[in-house]
This record gives sequence, structure tokens and C-alpha cells, in this order.
Amino acid sequence: MGTRSTTRTRLEERVAKDRGRPRTSTVLWGGVQRLLAEASADRGSGELAVVDLGGGTGGLAVRVAGLGHRVVVVDPSPDALAALERRTVEAGLSDRVRSVQGDATELSGLLDPGSADVLLCHGVLEVVDDPVAALRAAHDTLRPGGRLSLLVAQWPASVLSRVLAGQLAQALHVLSDEGRRWSSHDPLRRRFDRASATALAEQAGFTVTAVEGTRTFSDLVPSASAESDDDRALLQQLESLAAAEEELLVLAAQLHLHATR
Repeated sequence: MGTRSTTRTRLEERVAKDRGRPRTSTVLWGGVQRLLAEASADRGSGELAVVDLGGGTGGLAVRVAGLGHRVVVVDPSPDALAALERRTVEAGLSDRVRSVQGDATELSGLLDPGSADVLLCHGVLEVVDDPVAALRAAHDTLRPGGRLSLLVAQWPASVLSRVLAGQLAQALHVLSDEGRRWSSHDPLRRRFDRASATALAEQAGFTVTAVEGTRTFSDLVPSASAESDDDRALLQQLESLAAAEEELLVLAAQLHLHATR
């Protein structure tokens, strides 16, 4: 199987799995909104050109478009893009969201260089064949000074969650595996930590300006412990405060990097 076909297959698998996941966390959405606001201030314009790389069915893209921006969703899955089109119609945002089918590393051939003010790359580097190539293509698509929102899965949190679940063999596998996978059945090809994610972004030509943690506690708390509105509010407060605490970043299931071209 060629590189393009392999990337397409893995991204389609990720999109299929993501359909059953909760919507973007409040902490992550807050970080995305801050990044968009900073980009708007830089441009002196309320409307931005945003690219959502690997955006799938458009859960994030529709929210961004609802803020008044124009969004291009690039994804290899025709099924996901069909769902995206239905979602944008239902939301009344068809004029603000368009879809382009293609892989992350094909981005330079799909969109004009320097055409985006902001590029969202969430949950993509874990599954593509060449993360550096994907980020370099993202770099070329952004205008000079453009902003990157990069979300990656973090491996230390995977170790902790496997231990707490009693999956000790899988926790050991994460620690010894080059890609930080918990087994050969892990749907992700690799996980990162702050140093490796930052180095990867810098290798592609970006300057990382902020790193925030997301899902620091949510994946560890038993569902029975967060059933009431009060408990959910407390958990959300914990997540919000933990996102900016340097000492707690290592516990976050995901890292949200803000970067500039």
C-alpha cells in the first residue's frame, strides 16, 4: 500500500472513531478562541481564513464558522465530508464552510500557499505517515505570521490511564515502544510529549508561543463521580486551572500548542 493510501486509510479510521467521541472540550475550545482572537487582532479583521486539517465531520469547523470566519475542511474521507456538508446545511453555514478531499501531505497542492490565517491540526500527527511533511505543508499554507493550533496526544497520560485501568502490560508497552503505543492494536501510530511536539513544530518552521494541557482529569474520573451538575462544574474548573499549570502539563491526555509561522 502506498503512502497516500496508508495515510487515507488511517485518517478514515480516526474519523470513524471520532464520531462517537464527545464534542471539543471547553478548555480546548477556549484555547482555540484565544488563538483566533489573536490572529484577528494581527490581521485587523474580524473574519479569518481558517483551514481545518483532518477536520472530519466538522464538529470544530462549524463552531469556528459560527464565530464569523470562513473555514476550509481538508480530509481524506468522502463519508466524513458528506456528513460535514449536512451539518453545515443544518447550521445555516454552507456559505462559510467548504470541503476539500485530500491528505495532510497533499495540502500544498490543494490550497494556495499563504492562503490561510489560521490552521487547525488536531489529532492528525498521530496517524499520518510523515508528521514533519504534514506540518511543513501546513506551514506553507499559512501566510507569514499565521497561527497554528496543534493538538496532539501525550504519552505520559496514556501510561497513567493504563495503570489506573489495571492494564499494566499495556502501560509497560507505552514506556518501551518507540511510538509510545500501548499495543499493536493501538489506533494511534505515535504519541508525543511537550518536548517532542515542540521540536516537531520547530523543525517544520513554526515558533511555539504557548502550550496548554487538555483532558488532564476528565479521562481519569469515573463517570459515576461526575454525574451531577455540581460535580461536572467542579471538574470543568479543575480542567481550566490545570491547563495552564506547568507542573500538571505532563498529566494531560492532550497538549494544545499555539504556534506562529
